[in-house]
Amino acid sequence: MIDLGAHFSVSCRSLLLGLLFLAQSVFLSPAALGSDSNEIWVLVDTGKLTLNVMQGESLLRKYDNIAIGSNGPSLARRVSDQTTPLGDFRISGINPRSRFRLFMAFDYPTMDHARRALQDGRIGLEEYISVSNAWLGGEPPPQDTGLGGYLGIHGVGDGSTKIHGRVNWTDGCIAVTNEQIEELSSWVDVGTRVSVR
Repeated sequence: MIDLGAHFSVSCRSLLLGLLFLAQSVFLSPAALGSDSNEIWVLVDTGKLTLNVMQGESLLRKYDNIAIGSNGPSLARRVSDQTTPLGDFRISGINPRSRFRLFMAFDYPTMDHARRALQDGRIGLEEYISVSNAWLGGEPPPQDTGLGGYLGIHGVGDGSTKIHGRVNWTDGCIAVTNEQIEELSSWVDVGTRVSVR
């Protein structure tokens, strides 16, 4: 005998997932939108530990010896795993009173991150829908899902510059020195594109 209730539930869930993915396939996050040749943007190379300020394809400023998450970069970040998420982001806010001198927040998690996480089971449907609703509504994505949050670029603050120069020490953010974050703030504003590779 077929359990119609269970079959209906599975069918509805599949239909809902299909509709959500379809809606997201026509929706582009701000980070995914095209850029013009005069756009100033940030390129973070997690392999070389560099942060480059770019204008189109031209290098304006390069910062060496940045720090990333103590467990390196990842396409499959989870809350509290101390990895730096790879992908394309936009600066969603700037806190000039951060304990890290200055904090430039990312619009993480993006829909790309949420879609992969739903597919591989790192988040459930409810969390995926909350991320999706935020993006569709033009709101900052939730920072309390299984993907973590509160990520961005910041300085060292009152921390040790000696440690900063030797190891990757963050919980997933990208860190530069206090002097560098101050200088970077003259290039970066809310809406600036950041590509973390």
